[in-house]
Amino acid sequence: MKTAKEEKPAEGSATRGARVEIERRFLVRDGAVPTRLPGEFIRQGYLVTKRFVTVRVRRVGERAFLTIKGKRRGGARPEFEYEIRPEEADTMLQDLCPHPLIEKKRVTVEHGGMLWHVDVYGGAHAGLVIAECELDSPDQVIELPDWVGIEITGDPRFRNSRLGRLT
Repeated sequence: MKTAKEEKPAEGSATRGARVEIERRFLVRDGAVPTRLPGEFIRQGYLVTKRFVTVRVRRVGERAFLTIKGKRRGGARPEFEYEIRPEEADTMLQDLCPHPLIEKKRVTVEHGGMLWHVDVYGGAHAGLVIAECELDSPDQVIELPDWVGIEITGDPRFRNSRLGRLT
């Protein structure tokens, strides 16, 4: 079974050393079973949200990460992720990231040989539920669970970096 964060080295010198993120995202149907499963709490904010780059600070339980995402080409984009000290993340989230922060519970569900992340948003975005799965290639065929609805992969309204700027 493919895990959600397997390393996929990018091709080409411009992204050498980066992991390539290839994902598909969907809204989850109201009342879907995955939203009621236990998960991990995530709190995140954005230091930079430019057209071709985002810099995210994320706190996941007792761990914390700084993630830099580059320009999307086709269905893929380079991603660099670094684990940082939780207290540094807390300071960045509190003092440097615009508020309100994104708060969500992430549930991981296996379906069709793939791991799906189901994000149940809270705070300013309560009621929003998004499912995503990471792919090996942009044209990879996946089996969709019956609890997913409309695909929002290319819809900028549902990017976390945009949600972080909306209140």
